[in-house]
Amino acid sequence: MDADHLDATAVAINASTAADAIAQAPSVRLGARRRSPSTVSKVLKYMGPAFVVSVAYMDPGNFATNLSAGSRFNYGLVWVILWSNLFAILLQTLSAKLGIATGANLPQHCRRLFARPVNTFLWVVGVVAAMATDLAEFLGGALGLYLLFGIPVVWAAILTGLLSYLLLALDRYGQNFVEIAITALVSVISAAYVVELFLAKPVWPQVALHTLVPSLNKDSILVAVGMLGATVMPHVIFLHSQLVQSRRVSRSLKAMREHLFLEKVDVFVAMNTAFIINAAMVLVSAATFYSRGIALDSIEVAHQTLAPLLGPLSSVAFAVALLASGLSSSAVGTMAGQVIMDGFIRVKLPVWAQRLITMAPALVIISLGLNPVNVLVVSQVILSFALPAAIIPLLIITSRRDVMGPFANSGLTRAAGWGVAGLIIALNATLLWMTFLG
Repeated sequence: MDADHLDATAVAINASTAADAIAQAPSVRLGARRRSPSTVSKVLKYMGPAFVVSVAYMDPGNFATNLSAGSRFNYGLVWVILWSNLFAILLQTLSAKLGIATGANLPQHCRRLFARPVNTFLWVVGVVAAMATDLAEFLGGALGLYLLFGIPVVWAAILTGLLSYLLLALDRYGQNFVEIAITALVSVISAAYVVELFLAKPVWPQVALHTLVPSLNKDSILVAVGMLGATVMPHVIFLHSQLVQSRRVSRSLKAMREHLFLEKVDVFVAMNTAFIINAAMVLVSAATFYSRGIALDSIEVAHQTLAPLLGPLSSVAFAVALLASGLSSSAVGTMAGQVIMDGFIRVKLPVWAQRLITMAPALVIISLGLNPVNVLVVSQVILSFALPAAIIPLLIITSRRDVMGPFANSGLTRAAGWGVAGLIIALNATLLWMTFLG
């Protein structure tokens, strides 16, 4: 380190010390009192990371699985959305807690604590999950542009990549700008599905029954596993532990406890917003298509059918929501890919390079003319199979007191976490059994 750098560092330290002293000195103004920020302002200050993460829970893969679920099984799989959301709240809280308590993200801890072969496997699974995620996101964004403006799907996919890159470019002005932009897109999706629900008029007593009473059979298990993979996304389990660190301003136990509490509020609001939107997708599909004996096999058909059934406003709202979902989730997928690459193998790719790599599979699929709904459902099933590779390391690391200190998982949290992991593995195993052995 050269002398100029040492001098600059010393000046910065002295300036920081002086600023701290001034901040801590009593006010000289007569009658002045230090006002602590209100609870509402504190909550608003810490809101954001979970909303970025929540985008992954309402991406175009969710559109495909939820449309398929509603049109084929009526309200029968709404309970999957509810339970998947509960799983997501638990896992995202643990991921946030890891970042807050340690100042490092999940892939970084994996690299430090696990053997190289294990990390290589986790990295490969993470990359495959990121590609499956990007496939769904590019397809969704491309279909949204195609449905709204008639742009050919291949060119629409390229335009989706460029628009998501511009969204990520806001990061140069601070993470808050990306969070605000993505939250705005989430608001667009929410507003679109409020319109859809109002027009579709689902049968609410049936909705309540199927939300609370689980049911599953050999015909619905593929869609159910796809819904699980579309809701509890592995790449954002890695990402959330990084996003919270922008608000980690103190290492004191009191400050970290307060940060964790406020992040739990963020998670609760964001995940339940995602739950409402996902449930609305299923309800609209069931009330509109299942009730008329229409089993959807493509997103284009869903868009075309909505207009004569519910009016032109419905089809426009659907396409706008799909486009907003594709753009926002594509940006979040890139952010997660950067965290995975840097954390596991210490490789930092420029955003444009990562966009090109992850766009390639989507462009190939689109150019082959395969059915987007089938491709999207399969991509979400792949994500469900990738989930244990994110959940198991998260549970192991957050249960270690030498890593987490007083924030290590309690016995109840460990039991709930391993229960979730076991259920996901059991569902995947059941799907494999029924697929290959009937």
